[in-house]
Amino acid sequence: MNNKIKVTVIFNEPKGEQYDHIVDIDKHKLDFEAFFETSDLTPEEEFNVVSERLKDAGYDSYALNIHNNLNRLIHNLKSNKPDVIFNFIEHFADEPRLEMNVAALFELIGIPYTGAPPLALSMCQNKILTKQILHSYDIKTPKFKMIKKKKRDYKLRMKYPLIVKPPFEDASSGIENASVVRNYEDLKQRIDFILDEFKQPALIEEFIEGREINVSILGDKELEVLPISETDFSEMPDHLENIVSYEAKWDPLHEAYHKTYPICPAPLTKRLKKKIEEIAINSFRIMGVRDYARVDLRISKTNIPYVLEVNPNPDLSEGVAFMRSAETAGYKYEEMLVKIVELALKRSG
Repeated sequence: MNNKIKVTVIFNEPKGEQYDHIVDIDKHKLDFEAFFETSDLTPEEEFNVVSERLKDAGYDSYALNIHNNLNRLIHNLKSNKPDVIFNFIEHFADEPRLEMNVAALFELIGIPYTGAPPLALSMCQNKILTKQILHSYDIKTPKFKMIKKKKRDYKLRMKYPLIVKPPFEDASSGIENASVVRNYEDLKQRIDFILDEFKQPALIEEFIEGREINVSILGDKELEVLPISETDFSEMPDHLENIVSYEAKWDPLHEAYHKTYPICPAPLTKRLKKKIEEIAINSFRIMGVRDYARVDLRISKTNIPYVLEVNPNPDLSEGVAFMRSAETAGYKYEEMLVKIVELALKRSG
């Protein structure tokens, strides 16, 4: 390994050391059985771990929190002159849609960086546009409609149950148990909530009652589909919907957080596995993502796959999501980080 290659691990966590989702759990005070422990690392500490692992692999690496400050970012890049950027930017000024602008800045400066280019980030950030694009390529996605403003009556001509989402958010923000609606009154209430709370259109989809599948893909020109992961809802209580809600991902005080289990590799027939992999690869190519991404699908009770989202630059926390699939494939954490850096370096020549 060339130890002169300098890697800057760039992220944006302006809140400092205080994070709402890091809490101490007293299991005896919960009215359900808790199975998972929360991480004792802050996001900033997690990115420092990435930098340290890259150092262990022989790179000259350091982590940079830009704190919503472009001048800080530009000054650092000019001073340190990294050979490659490991891009962990997910938002700027609390706006996920500005994620693409920071990647565009890397393009203008001329430093190679990991992950998706600006256009892919922009398209995937817009769930409605993603669905429209995939649909134009005959890739199945749940039937949907967008509501831009409040009305007295919503005539959707869609089959219940439905799920109502904000289309421009990340990390399941705005997706709660109440997002799944089974009658008109609940639908109207949820549409109004999204319009009022998120100040963006409401995306309404026909809810696919079935399995939830995540397909992690590695590569740029040549792609590798990692072992497929499934979210197991078998322990989910009847009063909670079988969805990966915001609470299921981030709230250790919520029952859903403790009732969704990953299964990797997912138990799939050879035929269904092949079909899912083909759909995921096509979605990856169509949306223009690269290096590493995750395609989320629901599988209907009749084994029809529907793409929900294409997620560029997904979470790379050890043992979680993308990295879980990588580890199941036999990759060590450090090894996968190196592979992603090498993909960016290869593009730079």
